[in-house]
Amino acid sequence: MIIEYSQGKLVVTPFEVQCRLNVNNIVLTAMVDDMKCIADRLLLIADAGAVRWSIQLDNNQQFYEVIEVMGIAPE
Repeated sequence: MIIEYSQGKLVVTPFEVQCRLNVNNIVLTAMVDDMKCIADRLLLIADAGAVRWSIQLDNNQQFYEVIEVMGIAPE
């Protein structure tokens, strides 16, 4: 699934999340096992130990579409 948001695009599968940012063609990738989601802030957080990044989505619809595809529960 591809979800467009204000800072770029998210490519989401049940196994992986790619965040393609509009700025400088940056691509952030993480396995779903390394992801957590915080509902009240609309945050997707990747934490793979030494590498960590987070993205704030624009609205609830985007957030819940992403976590449905990933198959994880929000915190």
